[in-house]
Amino acid sequence: MDLLEEAWLPVRRHDGTRDWIRPGQLSDPGIAAFDASRPDFNGAAMQFAIGLLQVSTPMNSPGEWQRLFKAPPDAATLRQWFEPHAAAFRFGGDEARFMQDFSLRGQDGEALSIGALLIESPGDNAVKRNTDHFVKRGQMQAMCPHCAALALFTLQINAPAGGVGYRTGLRGGGPLTTLLVTHSTPDQPRSLWHSLWLNVRERDVYMAGGGDASRIAAHFSFPWLAEQGAIQKEEGPTAPIQVHPAHVYWGMPQRIRLDLDSTVPGECDLCGRHAERLVQRYVTRNRGLNYKGPWNHPLSPYYEAKGEWLALHPQPGGIGYRHWLGWVLGQQTDKKKLRPAATVEHMLGRLTRRLPDRLRLWAFGFDMENAKARCWYDAMLPLYGLGDCAPDTSKELQAEVGNWLSGAELAATYLRNAVKDAWFSADARGDFSHIDASFWSRTEPGFYRRLKQRLDVARDGVATDRLATAEAWRGVLEKAALALFDDVFVGAGPVEQQKPERVAQARRQLGMNLNGPKLKTALGLPVADKAARKSTRKAA
Repeated sequence: MDLLEEAWLPVRRHDGTRDWIRPGQLSDPGIAAFDASRPDFNGAAMQFAIGLLQVSTPMNSPGEWQRLFKAPPDAATLRQWFEPHAAAFRFGGDEARFMQDFSLRGQDGEALSIGALLIESPGDNAVKRNTDHFVKRGQMQAMCPHCAALALFTLQINAPAGGVGYRTGLRGGGPLTTLLVTHSTPDQPRSLWHSLWLNVRERDVYMAGGGDASRIAAHFSFPWLAEQGAIQKEEGPTAPIQVHPAHVYWGMPQRIRLDLDSTVPGECDLCGRHAERLVQRYVTRNRGLNYKGPWNHPLSPYYEAKGEWLALHPQPGGIGYRHWLGWVLGQQTDKKKLRPAATVEHMLGRLTRRLPDRLRLWAFGFDMENAKARCWYDAMLPLYGLGDCAPDTSKELQAEVGNWLSGAELAATYLRNAVKDAWFSADARGDFSHIDASFWSRTEPGFYRRLKQRLDVARDGVATDRLATAEAWRGVLEKAALALFDDVFVGAGPVEQQKPERVAQARRQLGMNLNGPKLKTALGLPVADKAARKSTRKAA
């Protein structure tokens, strides 16, 4: 199967019908989005298409980017772009296969059911201990080649830890991915192409992103085209300087080879379509490419830890507005240093034509605990025409929104401590994350309303009253925290188990904290000096 010629990518058309297309059809204006059987496959399909376009397009100027955004290339042009890489996208055959170990054969590794390609599938220990309570073994026995290709690519780019020598990807196991996407309006429809192209940079920019551009042999970009030793010495690391810049899109940390000989006809357990050759097994082996060093994947935000920049990973609690600043503009504080995905940073800084209120940041990924998938998170964060604002607006927003978020984090801490004080004591232990989650959820609409208002006036060139906005946001935080204390976490509890004096004291302290100098300082609001505050209290 040739992945450049086969119609294997599942899509949804604007009329709601489902279809399967070849990569050469990615610019078809009738296609709205990818439409796989699983959300992680949709995220993988986006990354596959973006990577393919990025490494093949000759586009090399902002003007050319704008032209291709407005007038997408036809199928013949895309086919011409892809043709030089044709050898890398063959899915079958006796030698090099897409995303499969070059030298591994059936007798060389451990044989596993094809369902083990799915990241949430129970591992060997779960099966042996009979702990696969929620995701049962044996549910996925056979996949059509199309689904198998997507499953394989999804596993390689997410690559969770899986035991001794089973490597994670160059972003670690289960990375967060953030993509710029756009959506249609009745007067200006947008297709899948527009969302893909928003994440493709000029060739010179992408080539300067890391790696050694002089390593032009195909296996330095597509590692399955040669034996592993051609890139990495045995047990050694694989650093960016050892490969071509394109490799960042096609990392292959796990040694896998599908069994394409022992196939059977039938219906695919994933998509339900009939196939003459359903894939049932694959073989795997440890000691794949060992990614180390300063990798910078262009589709993931990064954080600094001990002087090293690491790719972000989804965490318990999901995706919300508290992530907006770091993932969109970056965040620099004494405690937190975040930078957005290189593609997001580049595109938001370069877009010069208005796309009002139609850009979104799509964030998704697995929340992994070693080899166990705890949850899949998937969310759209609004940008409210940020790309249309003057460059100075981004710097101003970093400071202002940074204050808003610092205040929200402090208010969430005050609420959590007040609830603990009301029921137990300040040093009570346990999982209180539901309190924080409720607070962030309750305050999210207010945050986005103020963010939109702030960006609206910035685009219109109107001055904004920063202090008034910050005070209004403090009021949102105060109202939400008190309401949750009164109506959800304390006031709604069984009266016979409460101690009224303790509850009253905790509630009073919460109110003082929400109006106190620490929260105002975090929000960038003026704070009276201590002498003035003492004088005010005495007068009262």
